[in-house]
Amino acid sequence: MNILSSLLVGKPLNIMAFATVPVVCHFLLRLTGVGSDRHPRALLVVAATWALYAAWEWLVQIKTPEANIRVDLMVIWPIVLSISVWFSIRAFK
Repeated sequence: MNILSSLLVGKPLNIMAFATVPVVCHFLLRLTGVGSDRHPRALLVVAATWALYAAWEWLVQIKTPEANIRVDLMVIWPIVLSISVWFSIRAFK
């Protein structure tokens, strides 16, 4: 958990890097056309979720840079994780 928090908390550019991975996978699935039953657009939901999280981190850094206890992450991380897992499974299944 410390590794995850050191990579993501207070670093919206790192979070945007995470958001680019599903976008690249989306375009690769669309270009290769592997499996007509797959739904590559579901990966765009994952990317949008990560982008919204990056925007939230940026907003927190702008408004309260001294915030060192982040209770909001107890809500945000499970939501981002569950959306990422659910829509990634949907995209590749």
